[in-house]
Amino acid sequence: MNYTQQKRILDITVALILMIIFLPVWIIVPLMIYLDSGSPILFKHKRVGLNGKEFELFKFRSMIPNADEILHKHNKSLLKKFKQGDWKIENDPRITKLGKALRSLTIDEFPQLYNVIRGEMSMVGPRAYVKKELDEQTQKYPETKKYKDLILSVKPGITGPWQTSGRNEVPFNVRAKMDADYAKKRSIVTDITILFKTPQAMISKW
Repeated sequence: MNYTQQKRILDITVALILMIIFLPVWIIVPLMIYLDSGSPILFKHKRVGLNGKEFELFKFRSMIPNADEILHKHNKSLLKKFKQGDWKIENDPRITKLGKALRSLTIDEFPQLYNVIRGEMSMVGPRAYVKKELDEQTQKYPETKKYKDLILSVKPGITGPWQTSGRNEVPFNVRAKMDADYAKKRSIVTDITILFKTPQAMISKW
């Protein structure tokens, strides 16, 4: 059995176990989101996957409705901060109070288990980048262009090397190198090690 087959078995097994263990989350969190800020419950976003193919990534919505449209079409100063911060905004005003709690517990990421079951993502892998983010960031950091093909040679993951590195804020150039190194040296042992490190990394964000 080769690495790809082993990884797929690991992905499906871990995803199904987590979906069963956290079954109450799938009932309680959607209700909390609806009562807090209405619908939609899920946030769907186009991301770049294996070999550059785009797919819809799922999350529990942690921002106000139409947050993406507000950022890109109606708030130029916020968009500027967003891009200057390597596609992140500290204290993003679009995040709801409930959303902050969901993010601090990483509960907003749970629906990505469905992406894993569908085969679009893995439990472990590089960040699932937005195409425009990847294009703009490799322009901003030219030294990262050499990493792009390597990053896209594997499925993106729910967790990965930079998420478990002990650093919550990793700039794109460092993150891209870590993702490329993972893609180059990937193994089942590495994946299992990262999976075991992930709960500790989640707790450290609290």
